[in-house]
Amino acid sequence: MSALPYVTAAGNIKKALDGISKAATPTKVSQDFVKTVLKVLGGSGDQMTSFLKKIGLASNDGTPTPLYNQFRNPATSGQAIATAIKIAYAPLYKRNEYMHELDDKELRGLIVEETGQAHDSNAVACIFSCIKQLKQFADFKEEKSIVEATKFTEEFDGYKPVESVVKSGLGLNLGYTINLNLPATTDVAVFNAIFKSLKENLLSESDV
Repeated sequence: MSALPYVTAAGNIKKALDGISKAATPTKVSQDFVKTVLKVLGGSGDQMTSFLKKIGLASNDGTPTPLYNQFRNPATSGQAIATAIKIAYAPLYKRNEYMHELDDKELRGLIVEETGQAHDSNAVACIFSCIKQLKQFADFKEEKSIVEATKFTEEFDGYKPVESVVKSGLGLNLGYTINLNLPATTDVAVFNAIFKSLKENLLSESDV
């Protein structure tokens, strides 16, 4: 069971993202920036500062990530938030890889399964509302996110095992495990290149 990220006032997500798209990129996504520039005040501002880190727009020390910059680019804004959702709610994608296409009832049910919380709990309601708010900014049409990485790990550095890959051909089933040493970076392009290479070079049906 996972503790999925949320803020208690989900409407502030729109305020924060609208503010980010208009404001100059800060040196740090700090509480001062969130409260003064993004206008998310008080305790809600504290929550939002942490939330922006958990969805991948800021690093642990508050430095804006490449995803932050991609969100500010109108050409890649929707794709960036789609990736942010897949990072923040990776445990839900492990349960259903099309989580973002579920209807409201199905999404709530998936959150209940993952968190172990009661269906009518405040936590479930807040997580549900946050996902709905983020989806308003997201574009899932482009499959150029790092969902392949976040399916198997919530961190992007160090040694992580990737699940077994199974290919079949001519009635022969082969299974093997690949171990990756992922680089210590949050640059989406790096992970895109890694998993594109894996896809192109793994055993295919024509090889057996």
